[in-house]
Amino acid sequence: MSGFALGIVLFAAILHALWNALVKASTNRLAIIGLVAAGHVVLGIGLAAQSPMPSLISWAFILGSTVIHFGYYFLLYHSYRLGDLSHVYPIARGMAPVLVALGAQIFAGESLPLMTWAGILLASGGIFMLAGKGGNGPTPPLLVFTAMGTGVMIASYSLVDGMGVRLAGTETGYIAWLFILEIFVVIFVFFRLGDRRRKLNRKTVLIGLLGGLISAMAYGLVIYAKSFSPLAMVSTLRETSVVFAALIGVIWMGERPWKPRLLASVIVATGVIIMALTATG
Repeated sequence: MSGFALGIVLFAAILHALWNALVKASTNRLAIIGLVAAGHVVLGIGLAAQSPMPSLISWAFILGSTVIHFGYYFLLYHSYRLGDLSHVYPIARGMAPVLVALGAQIFAGESLPLMTWAGILLASGGIFMLAGKGGNGPTPPLLVFTAMGTGVMIASYSLVDGMGVRLAGTETGYIAWLFILEIFVVIFVFFRLGDRRRKLNRKTVLIGLLGGLISAMAYGLVIYAKSFSPLAMVSTLRETSVVFAALIGVIWMGERPWKPRLLASVIVATGVIIMALTATG
């Protein structure tokens, strides 16, 4: 994994933590998720106008990823409805390295060194520390279910897009159409909002669209990195975003208790760093 790939994935991790904070901070999270998807569509149209069409074989991956993303948004919304950013986010994001590493080995033929697996286990230990430290007493079982379900969706679309972009013949074309097809998420969300659409204020709309552009940039960079880097390494390095999310949750949103959350996030980040370093040699 090149230094260039490391740099862009780390930057994507910061961006991803930021847009999740925007969703959690909003009082109308369903609308924000719809507006985030709308931001993806707008950026996708702009990219599509300047990019070649993806190859025919890659469209199965684009459509599959679109369906998975729909499930991701659904579970993400309910996770943030039930729990804090610095609690939900590490559970969801932290599951991805293990699942992607296993999936990449099975479906993409990518194997990992023993020390890399040690890093995965360390990261998982930090995740379970966070799972036991909710902001208001014991972790509700439904929160654990939705957060873990979100993690499964993350791992699934990470694998699908990692393999799909390699077959597309155009990184920007693949990213563009993946974003454009999120129009179905936009339609579903605004249908569910019903009369509440009329009550959306300018601030909510601007925050949602800004979150969409930030999110699109973050995931676009990750997909691009996957086109020339090992899938498991891109996904695991991306999960350093749990540290940024914990810091945002504690410092900006005042989420508590802060000590166990930061300690667990540092453990997760240490595991991710071990995975990245051992894989790069």
